[in-house]
Order: sequence, then structure tokens, then C-alpha cells
Amino acid sequence: MRFLVGTGVTGQGVFLVEGEWAWNLTAIDGNVGTDLQALIEKRVDLENVLARKDSTDAEPVSSLTPGLPIERPGKIICLGLNYVDHIKEGGYAVPSYPALFMRCTTSMIPAGAKMIRPRCSDQLDYEAELMTIIGKGGKHISEQDALDHVFGYTIFNDGSVREYQRKTHQWTPGKNFDATGPVGPVIVTPDELPEGADGLKIESRIGTEILQSATTSDMLWSVARTISTISEFTTLEPGDMLAMGTPPGVGHAKTPQRWLRPGETVEVEIEGIGICANPVVAEEDVVATEAAE
Repeated sequence: MRFLVGTGVTGQGVFLVEGEWAWNLTAIDGNVGTDLQALIEKRVDLENVLARKDSTDAEPVSSLTPGLPIERPGKIICLGLNYVDHIKEGGYAVPSYPALFMRCTTSMIPAGAKMIRPRCSDQLDYEAELMTIIGKGGKHISEQDALDHVFGYTIFNDGSVREYQRKTHQWTPGKNFDATGPVGPVIVTPDELPEGADGLKIESRIGTEILQSATTSDMLWSVARTISTISEFTTLEPGDMLAMGTPPGVGHAKTPQRWLRPGETVEVEIEGIGICANPVVAEEDVVATEAAE
């Protein structure tokens, strides 16, 4: 199945997507809620809701305004170095243990929302990534059982302010500027993709300019291995989000360096999932617009 959290003619809710059309499951049963958390935690009988989906009119997917798949995820854990060629272009040694960092909720935005280049730096970079949403929690999860803990997959753009990422050995500031982490819009359940979302083409671009192009089979740590590794030190919970790292081609490694510029729209596409597209705006322009309203 394919889900999209957003707002349409029938209001805000969780939409079931089939081709170019979508049904607001929340309008059918309010217990579904306005994000995916209730479905992930199985607090609602999804089969019963789906059996009644023809009771509400379908809406064009193109008419929906996406929201965050999960409004307040418990944890957003990201892999920093998971493609060998990206590791090399950044000047790092290939690690024997994944480089992990956290993102805060204020850094996250839905597909279609404004991606903000901060006023204190022009080094806003892009990172196309697969994102895994945990469906069943656990601790010390075996790699063999790990994929049973996946609710679905979506798209993430790990927008990074490189100047601040490299101020110290800790990447936290550069990875957590407000409104720099687009996610979504579509969440796809595992049954519609290859096992572990392996072998999917992943690409970022601006217009006709291809920025990154690779496949998820190039990841050092697979989804299953990542879940197992992370669950060694923290209890994974339903709704946690894991970003799987980016392939080579990021802006800071290009010659000349290629930063995102206001007025551009950056797209991240993953085969079988869709496209996450976001316009880039300058923080000072956002502030000026808000002050004028």
C-alpha cells in the first residue's frame, strides 16, 4: 500500500494512494488520526477502514498538500556514511561501524514545503536518502528478523549546512537547521518494494541537472543490518525514522562546490516510491514575508 499524509478537499488526514487518486482514510474513520502513528501502532482496524473507502470520494493526488508522515517521531536517527564513494569524496576512511547522528523535529519539513537556506551560511547542501519507518519496536533485534520491524519506506533529503557541520567533530548543528530536512510525500509498505528496499535507483536533481544518481544496493549497511545495529544501543519504537545515508555527488564535493540557491527546486526521486520536491528560499526572505503579513 501507499500512504500520503496531507490535506485535501476532505480535510487533513491519512490518504490511501492508488495511482493518481487518493482516499482520505481519516474522513472514513477519525480513529485513523492525522498522521501515520495510529496505523503504525495498529490502534485502528485498517482492513475495516479500507472496506469502507468507497464511502468517500477519491481526490487527485496532485491536489493534496503533503504533511509530515509522523508529526512527532520519537527518534530520527541518520546514517552519515553509508555509500563507499560518498565516504571517499568526503575525505573519510571507510568505517567499521556506522556514523550515526540525530535530527530534531524542527529540522523536518514535508515534501513541497520551503527548504530554508539560513542567513548565516550559503553552504546548504542536498543529500538524497532512503528513509525507513519503524513499525514494530524492539531491542537487540537480529538482522534476520529486522525487516519484520519495518512499516514502510519514504524519501528524505538530508539538507546539510556544511560550514556548521564541519565546525566540530560533532555534526549536530549542520544537520539540524530549521526546515532543512524534507521527507515524503508517499510512504510505501514493504510488500510493494524489493526486500529491504534493495536495488532501487536513487537520484537528486535540479531541473535537468543530475546531482546524484546511484542505487540503494550500494549501501554498506542494509536496512536490516542498520535496524539490528541501532537496536543494540536503543529501543526502537513504532514511528521512529531511520535515514539510510546518501550516495556520492553532494555539493560540497563538487568542483566548484555546488550549494543550493534560493529560487531553485531540489528533487529527490527513489524508484518505486516517488519524488520529494522542495523549493529553496532564503531565510531573510521568509522573515520579510512573515513580517509583511
